[in-house]
Amino acid sequence: MDAAARTRLDALAGRVLDALAPPATHPRPFVLGLSGLQGSGKSALAQSMVALAGSRGLRALALSLDDAYLPRAERQRLAREIHPLLATRGVPGTHELALLHATLDALANASPQRAVALPRFDKGRDDRAPESDWPRITAPPQLVVLEGWCLGVPPQPEAALAEPINALEREEDGDGRWRRWVNARLVQDYPALWQRIDRLVLLAAPSFEVVERWRNEQEETLRRAHAPQAMDADALRRFIAHYERLSRHALASLPARADIVVELDESRTASANRFHLM
Repeated sequence: MDAAARTRLDALAGRVLDALAPPATHPRPFVLGLSGLQGSGKSALAQSMVALAGSRGLRALALSLDDAYLPRAERQRLAREIHPLLATRGVPGTHELALLHATLDALANASPQRAVALPRFDKGRDDRAPESDWPRITAPPQLVVLEGWCLGVPPQPEAALAEPINALEREEDGDGRWRRWVNARLVQDYPALWQRIDRLVLLAAPSFEVVERWRNEQEETLRRAHAPQAMDADALRRFIAHYERLSRHALASLPARADIVVELDESRTASANRFHLM
């Protein structure tokens, strides 16, 4: 990241914290949700907010929905028992929500005697990182920045599930069983996590079409590192197709649910007039 981009990112982090910083009397870790499509810059903004919060005297940490993906073996079990498309991480139902809830609960009482391990997922291996590699937290944070591509997304109406949205759904989910199972998870399982979010920030992509380019930039880092599960262009295109339905739904539904909407252009830049406090 060049100096100008870093300056813009830190300025955006400052504006978000100025608008939504946790009150000093908040009785538990304040959870600031950060939602945005793949490659929108959530992780970078989360880290910038954590660093800035620390400079202001707040104990803060970042936690990613991605780090709670089910281990590869568990997703393969879902693929056998429910639908083959569930072998691919990402959609609702491929996260271990109990792990996230337990982590958030434990953080409120973190201490040297009760250190809390923050889960980590290794995308290069497409599997959860060994627990020995998880960072340990030994004091309760005042701010938790929780980020994720589908954070806060509501379920779709049943009628919206009838027609496939792309070739993947037409060819591999013709009867709609996969997308209905995923939507059922949004109905039944994810609202309890969304309710833990005190404030929600949305990094709003200009369209779904930019996601492939943004996500490819992330994947290039894995390719350069020769990660065993790094994807080439064709594999990445198929991977992103798993997300298309809910990505388009997020673009339509989340602006009305967010406390702050940051409109991004195709280069992921947010100008001053694209920051909306809702």
